[in-house]
This record gives sequence, structure tokens and C-alpha cells, in this order.
Amino acid sequence: MLVLHGSGVGKGIAIGTAFVLHGPSLDIPEYTIPAQEVEPEVKRFRNAVVASRQQLREIAAQIPANAPSESASFIETYLLMLQDPEIAEKPIRTIREQRLNAEHALRMHGAALMRVFEQMEDAYLRSKRTDVEDVINRVQRNLLNIHRERLTDIGKSLDGKVVVTRDLSPADAVLLKRHKMSAFATDLGGPISHTAILARSLNIPAIVGMHGASRYIRNGETVVVDGKRGVVMVAPDSLVLDFYEQRRAYVIGKQLELEKIKESAAVTRDGATITLMANIELPDDIKAAQESHADSVGLYRTEYLFMNRAQPPSEAEQFAAYTRVIKTLRQQVTIRTLDLGADKQVDGGRGEAPTNPALGLRAVRMCLHDPALFKPQLRAILRASAVGPVQMMIPMVSSLDELDQVKSLIEEVKHELDREGHAYDANIPVGGMIEVPAAAVAADLFAQHLDFLSIGTNDLIQYTLAIDRVDDAVNYLYDPLHPAVLRLIKLVIDAANKAGIPVTMCGEMAGDPRYTRLLMGLGLRLFSMDPTTLLEVKRKVMDTNLNAVRLATENILRCHKSQELKELVGKLEFA
Repeated sequence: MLVLHGSGVGKGIAIGTAFVLHGPSLDIPEYTIPAQEVEPEVKRFRNAVVASRQQLREIAAQIPANAPSESASFIETYLLMLQDPEIAEKPIRTIREQRLNAEHALRMHGAALMRVFEQMEDAYLRSKRTDVEDVINRVQRNLLNIHRERLTDIGKSLDGKVVVTRDLSPADAVLLKRHKMSAFATDLGGPISHTAILARSLNIPAIVGMHGASRYIRNGETVVVDGKRGVVMVAPDSLVLDFYEQRRAYVIGKQLELEKIKESAAVTRDGATITLMANIELPDDIKAAQESHADSVGLYRTEYLFMNRAQPPSEAEQFAAYTRVIKTLRQQVTIRTLDLGADKQVDGGRGEAPTNPALGLRAVRMCLHDPALFKPQLRAILRASAVGPVQMMIPMVSSLDELDQVKSLIEEVKHELDREGHAYDANIPVGGMIEVPAAAVAADLFAQHLDFLSIGTNDLIQYTLAIDRVDDAVNYLYDPLHPAVLRLIKLVIDAANKAGIPVTMCGEMAGDPRYTRLLMGLGLRLFSMDPTTLLEVKRKVMDTNLNAVRLATENILRCHKSQELKELVGKLEFA
């Protein structure tokens, strides 16, 4: 039996025979064209873009109406990408000015756009490079007359099969799902790409980033895909198959049980109430938040409004987007201000990329550096606060001087809105994301100047341990249970409690049920997470005796050895 490991992105277990899909490689030609063929080449390029749009719309039409919102949201994103000047306009200019063939011109500008994403420090945003590549490859296939939609011809041959391939775009995942594939495993991909989101929302067991699985697995071999643990077992023996058959039945039963607690309150066995909120990005994500019965939105990422465009969104556009979410949800929405960096400029990238964008001009630093970018967003958020309950959250705060500048700018904007007669909530809560170790250590100081704190564990862990969690060379060091990380989390929670202000957690750790009891034992009462994980966390909360967990957590904080600490956290499952 061969065992392969990757990142589990779709929960559940699948058992089936492998269908190894070797997609057509794209051999991009490079040549110059005669002057008289320039305009026909431009027309050929435009037709390929139009064909790509039409194909995406056809795929959208195949998604069931009752499918989770994430199943269709990537179509909207891809259609927006097809409007990006780097994809839709600049190749035409290059065809005309340099007389290059359309495929070559598109590859030049597509590569430039993907480099922008590759340099992004935020793992979530950096993962969008794969989505850009999917869109560019779709246009290239239309230019080259290579139709990946031949996947639709596979038909019943996929029924119950596990698809193994080098990579899988969200569009292809939808097509394959229609033909009843039971799971998929890919060589490439990250845990927060659109394909991964689709796998979770469609309940497809899936594993990405397996580094060569398509070379090691042969067509027709029996495989077991454990989506939760990120493991694929090839040619398992009868004992392994029996174990996973039982495990699969158990997982299906547990999911049905989770559906029954959707409308239940997240209350522990000993009566403590826990608030479970949703993280959203696109306006369409609000459907998933509603379906999970989230208490509110603890993190509304606004970066999508600023990406894949030549100019930043206007105040009016931002105001419309924010109010759409607020009116639909009718719950409190915490809007995070722009969390981009100098390496992610929205105007196509003026100047040189920073040597180290992780430690450079990003998030609130960039916003203060460019008030013309920041003020329209502040105005839009403040105006939206008149529509419904809104909180404003500032990312990556690291010093009180920086925070004072932000608050002064907010007051300046309030005075402007007063003069112009715009309504807003004069007492809108302003909070800060604690994701820099300096801010965690000084959390007691920040708590005196903010209305709430929110722990961003993704960056806090990376900065604390000096590692990039998506870098294969060092991501094994990414450890939410490192003693330093737990101490910083405890420090922030205690500081907020002492100051009498709310403290939430909005990083991935908050949505991982393995850590729910530990975080509750540390004093956390407000969690914000991907809506797809909310019911699992709620179940964990409802099965917990908080007093017992609190006592066990005191021993965990005194533990110094990594393995022993993990064993103690594991024992919380039975607390």
C-alpha cells in the first residue's frame, strides 16, 4: 500500500477507483506577424476572450440552484478577471505595437499579473495566483483551439471515481462533479484557493498539493481519500478498506447530526454562551453565513473590491457593496479596512517591488501612507454604518502612534461627512487586528484605545515563528500550539477582558474544532470562521464542560515540550 500526503480541503472520505486525468499541455507559440495580419490577430484574441466568458456562463448555468453560494461565486470572480487590463487590453496593445501573436502577447502580460500575486505576503490573497492562471489558460486554450470542456464527454465513466490530476480549475471541478466523481486529488493547489472552497461547499472529499500524485497513481487502482487528514491510500488491503468503510459511514452520520443543531444556541454543558461568527469575502458569501446560522459577521474582507483593476474602487462603489451585505444580513458586520501592501498595488504596480513585502508597506501602513486610497474607504464604511450595525477593524496595527493617526483620520472624515450632511454612526466601534507580536505583547495598551480586539492567528503565528506557512521548505514549522503562540493568545485575551472590551479570533485556528476547547479554556468567547466549519465548532462547544476545560488548559500553558503539549490538547477531546 502506498500512502501519499497533501492538504485536505474537502471533508469526508471517499473510496473508489482512480481516474488519472492528464490534461492537454499548453505549448505556447511565439512568432511575429505581418502588418496586414495585426487586426485579424486582434480580432482572434477578442473572440477567445468572448468565448471564455461564454463558457464560464455556461458552467454557471450547470450549477444547481440550491448549491451553496461558494459554488457559483468563483464564476463572478473569473468574469471580473477577464476584464482586467492585463488580460483584456494590454495584449491587444502588444499585438499592435510589437506585432506578436496573440498567445505570446497574452502570456507576457499574464505572467506580469501572476508575479504581482506571487509577491503578496497574505497567504489567502497569494493563493489567488492560481485563479488568475486558470483564467489565462482558459483564454489560451480558446486561442489554441484546445477544448478542456471535452471533460463533459467523459460521462458515466466518472461515476464514483476519484479524479487524480496535476491541477484542477474550479470550472473543471464543477463539470466533474456533475458526472458524479466521488473525490479528487491534485499535485498542485493550496488550501484556500477557489477550487478548495468549492470542494468544501460541495462536500467533495479532496486533497491538493500532493506533489506528484498523478505520476504515482495508475488508472483503475483502488484509492481511499481522507479529506480531513489529507491522506490518500493507494491499493489498500482489506483491513484498511474495512476500517475506512466504517469511518465513512460514521462521518456521514455525524454530518446529518450537525444539520440538526443549525438553529441551536452555542451553549456549553455548564451554561456558558459562545458567539460564533462568519468570515466573508464576496457579497455572495453572505448566503453561506445565513445558512450556517452565524451570529454575525466577524470579518468582512474588502480586498476583493481593490483587486484585478487599474484604479481603486470609488467611495460610491464601496458604499454600495457594504450596504448590500448589511441590508441582506441584518446583523452586525465587522468590516476590515484594506489589507493590501506595496507589492499588491491596484494600479498595475508602479515602482519596484519591496525586498521583503512581509515586513514592508502593507495593510494599515500603506493606507496611512496613501490617504487618497484610505479616506474613500473610511467614508464608505462610516456612511454604511447608518444603514445597520457596523464595526470597523484596522489590520496589522503595531504601534499606538500608528493607531492615533488612524483615529485622527477617522475624526477628519466624520467632520467632512457632517459638513456634507451624510448620516453615520457617530459611535461606530473601532477595533484592531492583533496579528503582529509587538501588538500582542502590548495588547493591554491597545485595549485602552480600541473598542474591541481581534486575533488574526494566520499572521500572528507566521510572524512569531518567522516562517511562511505556504513555503514547502519551512511550513512544517507552522505550529498553532507552539508555547509562544499560546502565550501571546492568552496575553491578548486577558488584556481585553481586563479592559472590559470584546476579543474575538478570526484566523483559521478559530474554525478548527481541534482547538475549540483549548481556546475556550484560554478565555475566548467570540469565534469568527469560514461558515463551512461553523457547525462543527458549535457541536464541540455544546459538548464541552467549560470548567473542566479551563482547569486542563492551565496545565497546557505550563507545558514546554511540543509533543507533550500536543498530547495534552488531544486529551481535551475527552474533557
